[in-house]
Amino acid sequence: MPNSGQQTAGSERRPTRERIGFGLGGMRRGAREMALLAVSAVGPFAVAFGVAAQQAGMDVLGTGLMTALVFAGASQFAALGLWQEPLPVFSILLATIAVNSRFLLMGAALRPWMAHLPAWKVYPSLFFLVDPVWAKSLKEFDQGMDDAGYIIGAGLVFWVVWLAGTIAGFMLGGGIGDPARWGIDVLMPAFFAVMLTGMWRGPADALPWGVAAAAALAASQLLPGMWFVILGGIAGGLTGALRDGR
Repeated sequence: MPNSGQQTAGSERRPTRERIGFGLGGMRRGAREMALLAVSAVGPFAVAFGVAAQQAGMDVLGTGLMTALVFAGASQFAALGLWQEPLPVFSILLATIAVNSRFLLMGAALRPWMAHLPAWKVYPSLFFLVDPVWAKSLKEFDQGMDDAGYIIGAGLVFWVVWLAGTIAGFMLGGGIGDPARWGIDVLMPAFFAVMLTGMWRGPADALPWGVAAAAALAASQLLPGMWFVILGGIAGGLTGALRDGR
């Protein structure tokens, strides 16, 4: 068993909820540390969405507004896959809910660190929460970071790159032709594969990840639309929670 000195040292490394603030220092750090990832990973992904939006018949204003206001690449691609005349609003809404439902779990994971902060700081920052920022923020909190401004700084960089890349892709879309010819169609799965690799913590993750993958695969074969996303996430999350005894 660790002695009291070891326990004290551990508690000093891991900040309590009351110690975590929200300031410009964290914002600057988040923007600085995540800028390279945003440009190298999200930039091509954004260009791919802009190309796809142009070829789906959207105009540049609608594409830009979707990117700026929704700011969720996976659900934007899901909506684009359903884009047609007349616009199937209900189907797009369901697909968006299914794909973005993972943010319920992501937000819940951040609550222990941010629940004591004022709502006017927390909720606007969550608009900028994307998968890589969430994963990196959790890791930083666990290692002793005490400034939740990191989330909005990192997320703002992703938002700027996502918007700029989308507009660039839209303007280039007419000259690219079939996106599959240039490998643009594989950017989305490649992006998430890289993100998952960075989140792997060891063999203990194999069980919930495997259950999530199996549930998502089964749901994709049995159910229409994007419900395999939410069902896979729920199955994996419950498995991990039962494993950890939480």
